[in-house]
Amino acid sequence: MVKICLECQSEPEERGPGSALRELLTDGETASTDTCSGARLTDFCAVWDAGVLLVSAAGKGAPSGVTGRRLNESETLNSVREAQFQQLEAARPRGPGRGARGLVLRMAGQPPPWAYTAVLLCALSLGGAIEIPMDPSIQNELSQPPTITKQSVKDHIVDPRDNILIECEAKGNPAPSFHWTRNSKFFNIAKDPRVSMRRRSGTLVIDFRSGGRPEEYEGEYQCFARNKFGTALSNRIRLQVSKSPLWPKENLDPVVVQEGAPLTLQCNPPPGLPSPVIFWMSSSMEPISQDKRVSQGHNGDLYFSNVMLQDMQTDYSCNARFHFTHTIQQKNPFTLKVLTNHPYNDSSLRNHPDMYSARGVAERTPSFMYPQGTASSQMVLRGMDLLLECIASGVPTPDIAWYKKGGDLPSDKAKFENFNKALRITNVSEEDSGEYFCLASNKMGSIRHTISVRVKAAPYWLDEPKNLILAPGEDGRLVCRANGNPKPTVQWMVNGEPLQSAPPNPNREVAGDTIIFRDTQISSRAVYQCNTSNEHGYLLANAFVSVLDVPPRMLSPRNQLIRVILYNRTRLDCPFFGSPIPTLRWFKNGQGSNLDGGNYHVYENGSLEIKMIRKEDQGIYTCVATNILGKAENQVRLEVKDPTRIYRMPEDQIAKRGTTVQLECRVKHDPSLKLTVSWLKDDEPLYISNRMKKEEDSLTIFGVAERDQGSYTCVASTELDQDLAKAYLTVLADQATPTNRLAALPKGRPDRPRDLELTDLAERSVRLTWIPGDDNNSPITDYVVQFEEDQFQPGVWHDHSKFPGSVNSAVLRLSPYVNYQFRVIAINEVGSSHPSLPSERYRTSGAPPESNPSDVKGEGTRKNNMEITWTPMNATSAFGPNLRYIVKWRRRETRETWNNVTVWGSRYVVGQTPVYVPYEIRVQAENDFGKGPEPDTIIGYSGEDLPSAPRRFRVRQPNLETINLEWDHPEHPNGILIGYTLKYVAFNGTKVGKQIVENFSPNQTKFMVQRADPVSRYRFSLSARTQVGSGEAVTEESPAPPNEATPTAAPPTSPPTTVGAPGTASSTDATAAAAATEATTVPTVPPTTTATTEATTVPTVPPVAPTTTATTEATASTATTTTTESPATTSRTEIQESAPDEQSIWNVTVLPNSKWANISWKHNFGPGTDFVVEYTDSNHTKKTVPVKAQAQPVQLTDLYPGMTYTLRVYSRDNEAISSAAVTFMTSAAYTNNQADIATQGWFIGLMCAIALLVLILLIVCFIKRSRGGKYPVREKKDVPLGPEDPKEEDGSFDYSDEDNKPLQGSQTSLDGTIKQQESDDSLVDYGEGGEGQFNEDGSFIGQYTVKKDKEETEGNESSEATSPVNAIYSLA
Repeated sequence: MVKICLECQSEPEERGPGSALRELLTDGETASTDTCSGARLTDFCAVWDAGVLLVSAAGKGAPSGVTGRRLNESETLNSVREAQFQQLEAARPRGPGRGARGLVLRMAGQPPPWAYTAVLLCALSLGGAIEIPMDPSIQNELSQPPTITKQSVKDHIVDPRDNILIECEAKGNPAPSFHWTRNSKFFNIAKDPRVSMRRRSGTLVIDFRSGGRPEEYEGEYQCFARNKFGTALSNRIRLQVSKSPLWPKENLDPVVVQEGAPLTLQCNPPPGLPSPVIFWMSSSMEPISQDKRVSQGHNGDLYFSNVMLQDMQTDYSCNARFHFTHTIQQKNPFTLKVLTNHPYNDSSLRNHPDMYSARGVAERTPSFMYPQGTASSQMVLRGMDLLLECIASGVPTPDIAWYKKGGDLPSDKAKFENFNKALRITNVSEEDSGEYFCLASNKMGSIRHTISVRVKAAPYWLDEPKNLILAPGEDGRLVCRANGNPKPTVQWMVNGEPLQSAPPNPNREVAGDTIIFRDTQISSRAVYQCNTSNEHGYLLANAFVSVLDVPPRMLSPRNQLIRVILYNRTRLDCPFFGSPIPTLRWFKNGQGSNLDGGNYHVYENGSLEIKMIRKEDQGIYTCVATNILGKAENQVRLEVKDPTRIYRMPEDQIAKRGTTVQLECRVKHDPSLKLTVSWLKDDEPLYISNRMKKEEDSLTIFGVAERDQGSYTCVASTELDQDLAKAYLTVLADQATPTNRLAALPKGRPDRPRDLELTDLAERSVRLTWIPGDDNNSPITDYVVQFEEDQFQPGVWHDHSKFPGSVNSAVLRLSPYVNYQFRVIAINEVGSSHPSLPSERYRTSGAPPESNPSDVKGEGTRKNNMEITWTPMNATSAFGPNLRYIVKWRRRETRETWNNVTVWGSRYVVGQTPVYVPYEIRVQAENDFGKGPEPDTIIGYSGEDLPSAPRRFRVRQPNLETINLEWDHPEHPNGILIGYTLKYVAFNGTKVGKQIVENFSPNQTKFMVQRADPVSRYRFSLSARTQVGSGEAVTEESPAPPNEATPTAAPPTSPPTTVGAPGTASSTDATAAAAATEATTVPTVPPTTTATTEATTVPTVPPVAPTTTATTEATASTATTTTTESPATTSRTEIQESAPDEQSIWNVTVLPNSKWANISWKHNFGPGTDFVVEYTDSNHTKKTVPVKAQAQPVQLTDLYPGMTYTLRVYSRDNEAISSAAVTFMTSAAYTNNQADIATQGWFIGLMCAIALLVLILLIVCFIKRSRGGKYPVREKKDVPLGPEDPKEEDGSFDYSDEDNKPLQGSQTSLDGTIKQQESDDSLVDYGEGGEGQFNEDGSFIGQYTVKKDKEETEGNESSEATSPVNAIYSLA
């Protein structure tokens, strides 16, 4: 038995695809390189057994068919034969594994003679040129021009101690002769006794055993191989002798350097061929330790970024190693003398966190040691390695980083060397040109150097000329296309001579890089050379033109027998040869129709593939090869065999030690094939002992022992296929055996179903059959069938249908034009199994779509557009290739013609639309088979804009307590109204209250305002809102009351003071500047805040405001004043933007306080996107806060009061997607101006002084009384108190609490009024005339004074309650 397996894989460039096969076919001679086409025959395996050819597998490029085998119990057909060979042979030669490359022929035993030509067709189909078969009968008949098969490299460097060998080998029929040129002149070998040429080869051998200098033979050599059909040329081989010159002798003085300074030790090796390898060592041959501070450059020099004292501990010697001579030359060593401020080399300082400062070395910014300056340039050839180097000095040692301007470094080719000081990019291409820069940085600063890289290219092939084999009268062409930088020139030669000097040929035409042959004849045979070159190199290629005249002939034995398994895929091969290349056709059972299409596929090489074998495919197949010179035919007989199946598998068993166990394995197979049943234990061949009995359908084990426990596998195999079934045997000790095996074993998820098989293939359905896996002691309840398609969502599995656990075959309904692949999942009460291995693919035919996309919408994203979107259709609803959508739209109710456009995506934007206009929209699906049904009409709207102002805004005041507002909807809504915004503020003369904002629903057109006081007026501003924003506002004011008077401004030097009736508290009004400041501040007001609440809130004027002036305190003799403070106002910073089309962040809103701020924003990213909030204060201190997805609003803490911040929000995944910058300022820190007066030091001191004075006066009084003198208790005021005052009647006084006195800077209520208490006294009685006057709201703003006793001091504030004299009077 002989096994032949041909595999075609990728191959190293230097050998060329297919060369290994050609070497085997030609006894080691390599043919011209051809291209290996993966779309052609790439796998051919057969077994030759007694004249029967058993074909096993198809090419990798062919579509896979339905296997119809149990995937986890059956091996591939190759594995079946592997098992057969192992039984027949003690050792079978193994081919290369997955890592093997090239075209490999694997054989077991000696193949028949036709086997060489049987694989020829693969080689012919893989190559771009026709290869002559190596069959001796054909070889002796066909002639072939010479072809170079082996030659030395272009730059050939030799060892002067050895003989020189310059290789040149070629093949041809007849065998070629050879001659050489040296420096473009004929090299006469016969005249030089040292030079000889090998037999049947052109390889030169130069022998120096008898003396001579190799340098005398340096030069440029070229080999010529010639026979009567043409001449082939080798490359121009430049011969050079290796050189390793000695290092010049020199005395090196010690190098004196300051500690911390940079240093370069130059190597300057002698020039060698090839260049030597440089490394540094000490004179005692100890290697120099290198790190980012001390390292060797690419030029061989040793660089110190900064010198340290420990560098003196060794010397430094440069060494050069020469490749050919295997010698190392050493330069005289350098010795260092380091000047230092810290003479002691304390080893503990090496690990000091600040080693340089500890040693007194001054830190300095980086500077470049190599290359010099800030910019340089470098040229590199395509395909070579680019090495960029930057070495910098500095203290501390700088770090080096590499960047490329305008892009990223090529991660797959770039790597860093020499402690990041060198950047190497392998296999450079034109895309790697550009500007690179290295950045050297330490804590003192950074510096960078820019390197401009230019990529040039020696010539490289785009289309290398191939050998051309033609029949007489045929046309052909040789193409020689190469590229390079600069652009290479192309020169054609024929038989080694320039084409211009060759004899004219009327059948030949040269067109630049192409030679065209027309009506070729036998005399046209020659070898053509294409030489393409530029300043960086050259390429030389030989291609012969051979004219053959051969009728078709078959290369394989006649009447082969091929046996295949049912439902498998197979290939019938018919190798042939002829010139011109024959055409091949296949016929079955002598029928006249050619087999191609449907279940058959004919490859370019003539092989016939049957995608899925059925019983009716059995028969005799005839292949016919035809050309103009004749035809030839051959027959192949195909037999279809039933698969091998184990229909009763062994089951898991639990047996007691010493009992008998029987494992069943009943097999169904094709009766014409020999069946072999074998057993494995724990996946190893089972040794059948005398306690075991192997029968055709069972295995019996007598006297079960513990060593028999394990897994048993039944292997049923024929020469074509095999099937496996496994069971596990558990052996128990002498304890009682459980009666219920399921109860004794733990339950688990079922094993995956296996051996998926597709049958009954139809256009819209297919039958899927599978073999259930082990239920693991829990019955299977359901099967879920999933499918995957490779067009829209490759690799994504979708549920197709669900079936009960009692079935293992189901008919699946399919959609048109879907390349289905199925898998099955088993489910029991424990859980789901792993998915089965996928089935083979099955593609249904196409059809027009039967539905249209869903969720069609038309919405505007801007005021002048409308975006039409829809949910795209999936693979099962596409029904055909090139799924697209016909989008139609027109203005509603205008009956204008439909606009339409074809879209491949899921959105389309209509531009230049009016604002918020309805459109009729239709989206219809279409593929290459036709259009879908007529779509439904959807109503969409173009983009919205800001609305116009509300109409007829009316303000009515039915009484002094309420104000009624009414309005009509805007005339031009310009979109969907989402509500109204009302802003209003109370004002009274120059005083303005806090603004209140109310939001209303779009249907509300009325609102009632509760007045806080009967005298203040209100200013209202009303605007409508759409989704775009608020539109134009309309402003109205409440009617003025009938008794409204013009306010009188207070004198600037004396702020106005409000005086109340007896018992009424007095407070000082806020200045006009403070009121103006309050009016321009828009606080954040909760929607539930009413106007009454706002009117009674007294904001605190910041004491540091520049517009705040000093105020005059007023006191009352009998009342307590309470001042209400509002919380610090919070400003709102917001940037209103429209939603963008692309991924963006907009509408960043900031709500700051004194030490914190709340941040929110809008975005159109998907869920799960993280953001970063970045803010910078006025001191340029930048901070960032990461924000998890959907974690809005975000609170920034630890802010400074009164400081300005700049803020932006950007995506954590892409910093380039950022919001616009927002600037905001935190409010000033809250200052309690009205601190408790009782805790003030000055107040405590004053009270102590008053108490001491009262004590002294009391002592004086007692002294006078004891002497009988008279003294006045008190003197009555000029204006007596009214009899209504109960405190006067009982002679008592109520001193006002100093803690509740109005302090400087306090304010009155918002309307500036104080409710007047009931009193019959006239305010004029308390003044010195009628100079007081009332404000428009009834509050008294005149100056209040009283008649003073001679004990009272004149002043701006009343001293009646606090006078010490009055206190004495009261005590008396």
